[in-house]
Amino acid sequence: MHPDQPEPQPSANSSPAVSMRPPAGLSLCVFCGSRLGHDPAWSAMATELGIGLAEAGHRLVFGAGRWGLMGTVAQAALEAGGEVVGIIPRYLIDLEPVLPGLTRVEVVDSMIERKLRMMDAADGFVVLPGGLGTLEELFEVWTAQQTGVHRKPIWLVSPDGFFDHLLKHVALCGERGFLVPHHLDAVEVLPSVGDLLARLHRVEPGR
Repeated sequence: MHPDQPEPQPSANSSPAVSMRPPAGLSLCVFCGSRLGHDPAWSAMATELGIGLAEAGHRLVFGAGRWGLMGTVAQAALEAGGEVVGIIPRYLIDLEPVLPGLTRVEVVDSMIERKLRMMDAADGFVVLPGGLGTLEELFEVWTAQQTGVHRKPIWLVSPDGFFDHLLKHVALCGERGFLVPHHLDAVEVLPSVGDLLARLHRVEPGR
């Protein structure tokens, strides 16, 4: 076990399920990079998101790691007094040090179970810049929405057009007949964290 790692809480398999809904606000699952990237503005954006979620009374659900943009979001939310829940597969505990001080840590048995638990825990999903893992998580929840597994909103924060090329390719899939318009419209794209936080003010908790 990593020396800085907190003692994991009982896994979802070994204890009764605990409600992941905050008493007020939304329960939001955030996906973003486990690296910081080259632009310092992205770290500032991640900090802004963590603080904004905490101050608005939203709960953050994430993968429990301490590194990169994702760790920055979670640390900022904790320091602002927010609820932060981490969900991590057992086999990753030694590879992905858990961020200290989390409100709750859920240890599950597999990556698949982690994703399903995140989907169940969230009222909506927020995606910031990241790499392959972030893209995989975006398409996981997007596909799940398309196939009716959930009807929860997905917000893609694309500062300086970070996701423009990706979205153009998805649009090309639609032009070539592999997607229909409502699949393309399922993700709401916002240019900044400030726009996202303003958008969240108009979302009713529990929906």
